[in-house]
Formats: sequence, C-alpha cells, structure tokens
Amino acid sequence: MRIEARIPRACLGFLLVLVASCGGSGGAPSAQSGAQKLYVIKFPHVTAPATPKGQTAQRFKELAEQRFPGRVRVEVYPSAQLMEDSESLEALAFGEIQMIAVSLSLFDRLTKKFQVFDLPFLFRDLSAVERFQQSAQGRGMFGALVDHGMIGLAFWHNGMKQLSGPRPLVHPSDAAGLKFRVQESDILQAQFEAVGGSPQKMAFGEVYQALQTGTVDAQENTWSNIYSSKFYEVQPYVTETNHGYIGYFVAVNETFWESLPADLRAGLEQTLTEVTAWGNARSEEINVEGRNKIAESGRSQIIALTPEQLGEWRTAMHPVWDQFRESIGAALVDAALASSSPAR
Repeated sequence: MRIEARIPRACLGFLLVLVASCGGSGGAPSAQSGAQKLYVIKFPHVTAPATPKGQTAQRFKELAEQRFPGRVRVEVYPSAQLMEDSESLEALAFGEIQMIAVSLSLFDRLTKKFQVFDLPFLFRDLSAVERFQQSAQGRGMFGALVDHGMIGLAFWHNGMKQLSGPRPLVHPSDAAGLKFRVQESDILQAQFEAVGGSPQKMAFGEVYQALQTGTVDAQENTWSNIYSSKFYEVQPYVTETNHGYIGYFVAVNETFWESLPADLRAGLEQTLTEVTAWGNARSEEINVEGRNKIAESGRSQIIALTPEQLGEWRTAMHPVWDQFRESIGAALVDAALASSSPAR
C-alpha cells in the first residue's frame, strides 16, 4: 500500500494506535518455488552510506542475506532515497516498510520517554549513553511502542552533537537571533530558545540547501553528519560542545516480525545484536575521522571551548530539564543521569 497524502503530525499518534489495533498490513513476504518463502525487509534511512548508521545498516543486510540465502532480502535505502524519517514512522505502522532506524528525537510524538535522549548535557559521552541503554530502564524502552505496532530491537549510536554557525559560538549569547535547524523535537526547540535562538524544525534532507540559502543560519549535529552531508562547506565555524546525543531506535513492524518463522526471527535478532555491537563500536571512530577531515579541509574553523565556557552553555540550557522532567518521567531522567556519574 502506498500512502499518497501523509498525515499531519498532530494526528499521527492516534493513527498509529488505530493501525496497530487493526493489525497493519503485516509486511512484505514473497512466495518462491519450493518450500521456502522469501521475506523482503525494506529498510529506509536518511543518512549517507558512510555514516555510522549507513555502515551498520549495510552490514546487517550483508550478514542477514549471507546467513539466510533465499529466505530474506534486506533492501536498504540510504540518504532519504525512499522517504524521510518522519514519514517512515507511519509507513512502518502500515507495513509499507518492515524496519527503521529512526532518530530518537522523532519518537516524542508517540511517547515522551524518548525525550530523555534529547536533554542537553545529560550524557557525558557515548560510554554514558551505552550504560543507560543497556540498563533495565533503557532496555525497558524496547516495548514502549508496541501499542503503535512497533517492536524495538536495538539502539544504534551516531555520536555526540556539535554546534555550527555563521559566526563563532563561544558563549550562549552568541546564539541570540540565529535560526537553528532542529529535528522534530520539542526539547530541541526549547534548548535553542533557552539561548535566544530561533529553532526551525526541518527534515534532515533539507538542511544543506537551507544552510546554503540562509533559510536557517546554524545547526547541531555529529561530526560524521557534518562531514558526510557537507554542512562544513556552508558553515564557517563549528564549536565542539558534545552537548547532546544523536542515536537511532531500530524497530520493526510487529505483525511482520511475528509472522516470520521462529528460526528466522531468532537468527535475524542474533545478527542484529552482533551488528549493533560492531556499529556502535565503530561510531566513535567514524566521528573522529569526520572531525579530522573537516579540520583538514580548511572550510570550517573548529572552536574548542574551555571548561568555563562549556559551563556557560550547560547553565543556560539546564532549565530545559525542569521544563520536561515530569513529562519524561523523573525516574527515567535520574537513571540516565546516573549513567554519567563519575563514580561509575
């Protein structure tokens, strides 16, 4: 089924509950001659093939098809070739696609729990993120979207976020008046409002042109995304802040996944576990490579902040925690915060 008109964001949560309760379309199996059936997994995403997500998705495809020849085909569509992330939530619920690895920020329309990942300066580094995601509270989030017809299977890292803009962003006051592109996240909107910026929610695939034409002035992203999407070509300054996290929630259409033969489903889940460990271990290396290539290009000046300057940004953005703490769940925020404790 192809949906010609996408549904407004305000209606999406209700729609996904309705689709899930009605069973969705269930997936894309294709009969072959003989006893075996070929199961097709359409897997779109928006980042470039060289990014952490792009490489991990491709590795999943290769291993799955190698281990289950003639039984599964994984069709990976990078760089928003098939659809944007915001469209893929609806498409997964309807069974147009079978697997997604969508930015955690986009799930706030379905459950407020995922907003925990957007709180600024909550996680000290990727190791802290990993500890939280592997905790009981983190793994409990895999079942948060079952009512919407989705089963969570893994968290994939991209990396920690940096700020880029048309002028050096050294102090929070430097952000005043700038139009910042943000993902579809209320927390990220509030984050830039807290420093006097004007946040503009925008799909990832539109960002380069928007920066080039001045539709937006600045953005936040990982080193790998800034490099692979060439944002550094149109942003003369990148400030190294590590103020937030970009990661992805790997989910499948529940009806499709449960329709798989038990041995195939178990094998694909094991493959995904292996691929997740491989990709998450690679993500930091890929981001370091991206940072080095940006520095070597000479197109953007990389600004390193002192601990005192980073403290200014942390203080300016901290009120966002108070604004969203209760809607996310205080216990979940505390569990995430504990993952960055120096005692760990």
